[in-house]
Amino acid sequence: MIVFITGASAGFGAAMARTFVKNGHQVVLAARRKDRLDALARELGESALPIAMDVTDKASIEEALSMLPQSWRQIDVLINNAGLALNTKPAHEVPLEDWETMIATNVRGLVTMTHALLPSMVERGSGLVINIGSVAGRTPYPGGNVYGATKAFVEQFTLNLRADLVGTGVRATNIAPGLCGGTEFSNVRLRDDAAAAKVYEGTQPLTAEDIAETAYWIASLPPHVNINHIEMMPTCQGYGPLNIKRTQG
Repeated sequence: MIVFITGASAGFGAAMARTFVKNGHQVVLAARRKDRLDALARELGESALPIAMDVTDKASIEEALSMLPQSWRQIDVLINNAGLALNTKPAHEVPLEDWETMIATNVRGLVTMTHALLPSMVERGSGLVINIGSVAGRTPYPGGNVYGATKAFVEQFTLNLRADLVGTGVRATNIAPGLCGGTEFSNVRLRDDAAAAKVYEGTQPLTAEDIAETAYWIASLPPHVNINHIEMMPTCQGYGPLNIKRTQG
């Protein structure tokens, strides 16, 4: 398989790249941080092709795809991994710029990449789109606001892709992880490394490798099998009661 991974310079993306290459596949590494991509490509060897790209910039995506060597253009698996959360403040206190950045990356970037590669998959009658969602797409929590909304979009977009792709041979999956450590997710969100470390204190969270193994399992299933949605949590995480604000009578 030729696998195209966005956000491949770190975290889930880098782990997925390692997993697919380890199992004999070729991987296009796409992200903004070229230095990290080049380092990962050196580690993975000739089965990895680094390409600098910003998913929030349509022209950047078009240029990156146009630069792919002919032998790398038949993408079998697109993994829309690029995404982020910013801020945990209540909706009325979050800077609008944080919301705009999350929408641009988590929604518009994912849609643009899918729109660019999906027609060729349908024409060939095979392919797989794996979208990285979140439990936040189904389970609201204080401070989740637009991040949760973008991941709800990812889930519904994936399911609606399934509706459109029935009979085409092209598959679509939403992977929705819960608490996952060992990545830059909380560092980026909180903009504070010490605070980010506290998020995982006393827990055994999921790892980027857990997500990578799940993505590989989905991609390696027989072509008639589609995993619509898979939600993952560590055993230390679960659901809580609804929040009720009581007044003193």
